[in-house]
Amino acid sequence: MSDHAQEFDDRGDLAPGEQQHGDLRSRILFYLAGLGLAVLLTATSFFIAGTNLVWQPSIPVALIVLAIAQMGVHLVFFLHITTGPDNTNNVLALAFGLLIVLLVVGGSLWIMANLNHNMMPMDQLMQMQH
Repeated sequence: MSDHAQEFDDRGDLAPGEQQHGDLRSRILFYLAGLGLAVLLTATSFFIAGTNLVWQPSIPVALIVLAIAQMGVHLVFFLHITTGPDNTNNVLALAFGLLIVLLVVGGSLWIMANLNHNMMPMDQLMQMQH
C-alpha cells in the first residue's frame, strides 16, 4: 500500500454509514443513533397522519418524504449500505430488488385497475350459466 493510501486509511475517512471495526461501545452507539432516528421518523409520521395542525393536502407528500428518510436510515445504520467501493455488489443487489418489487407492485396495480374493464358483463355471464 502506498504512503498516501496508508495515510488516508489512518485518518479514519469513511463513507456515510460505514463504521470502523472499533470497540463495542462505538458500534452500540451507532445502532442506538439509528434506532433513535427510526423511532423519531415513525413518531413524526403518526403525528402528521393524526393531527389537524398540518395542511391536509400535504399529508401524503409528507408521509412519502418521511418513508424515504426512514428507508435511508435503515439502509445506512442497520444494513450498512454505503457509497464505499467495497459495497458495489450490495448496492446493485438492492437496486435489483427494488426493480423487482416495483415491477410486481406496478403490475398488480395495473391488473387491478384494468380488471373490471376486461371482465364479461354480468348479464352475459348470467345468460351463459342458464
